[in-house]
Amino acid sequence: ALATLIDLLRRAGKGEESVRFLELAERSSAKIPLSPGFNYCKGLHASYSGNSHIALKHFNLARKDSVWGERAVLAMIWICLNPDNDTLGGEVFAEPERMVAERKENDLLSVKAAEKLLHDLRPTNAQSAMRVRVLENYCLIATQTKQNVERALDSFMEVVATQSDHVPALLGSAIAFMILKQVPRARNQLKRIAKMQWNPIDAEEFEKAWLLLADIYIINSKYDMAQDLLKKCIQHNQACFKAWEYHGYVNEKEASYKDAAMNYERAWQFSNFTNPTIGFKLAFNYLKAKRFVDAIDVCHKVLNHHPNYPKIRKEILEKARANIRV
Repeated sequence: ALATLIDLLRRAGKGEESVRFLELAERSSAKIPLSPGFNYCKGLHASYSGNSHIALKHFNLARKDSVWGERAVLAMIWICLNPDNDTLGGEVFAEPERMVAERKENDLLSVKAAEKLLHDLRPTNAQSAMRVRVLENYCLIATQTKQNVERALDSFMEVVATQSDHVPALLGSAIAFMILKQVPRARNQLKRIAKMQWNPIDAEEFEKAWLLLADIYIINSKYDMAQDLLKKCIQHNQACFKAWEYHGYVNEKEASYKDAAMNYERAWQFSNFTNPTIGFKLAFNYLKAKRFVDAIDVCHKVLNHHPNYPKIRKEILEKARANIRV
């Protein structure tokens, strides 16, 4: 029940209220802090708050349990494969080639950690076995090698051939198509998902599919179509910081800096004020909107956690200070 409550509070944009319920549960018994279920819930809240390392620590304390173990391991694998909750296959916020190359070694270590965790899973039914198969394919995709991505794609397409409405497989195939630069085929898979009725079991996959399709539309300057999908994301999950970030990006492209700042504020809030990229964008749009004190405040928050974050000191902080002095 507590795990469900944490998820519902997040979707209502009230994730911070989870802390109170976790504290109440912890005080109810001396044994609670050691229980696998409680640690799973702590891990869930931490992962929703953008604290991947803390989340992994708590999920690890639950992963050997017969009731909570599988869910904990699945969550750990997703953190290994996508710790920053990026839009897999997306191009709007893609990093420069130099940064991708620098991260490659760390990414491969994370993939190996995910594969090791996968070996711990012992599927108990067909549904569980399918979840493992989907994650095996995501591990292949995460290596970013053409051969592995094609292997994952073939596997996903086999699933879709027998279960045409299998949302995780449709999404996985779309991501593979994007990495293989076959954008029209990716878009077709995502449109199939967009036409389906949302359901809570595939909620995360629906959200990822809508975000990726919005990403494609934004790249092609189809902002209205993108924003319709982003509104859908927020309707089902107020705390979807990526949807708010995309909204801010579209506003920025249209030179609506006040609106961009407002949307980046929500993205900053729902990423728990820890994502330096969003912090940079928020500070930049505060600067453009002549909110110099707010820009300085966000710069300090980013630099406190990331002292060497590129460009923010020279391009935003110093300019905001200069404008205040003037």
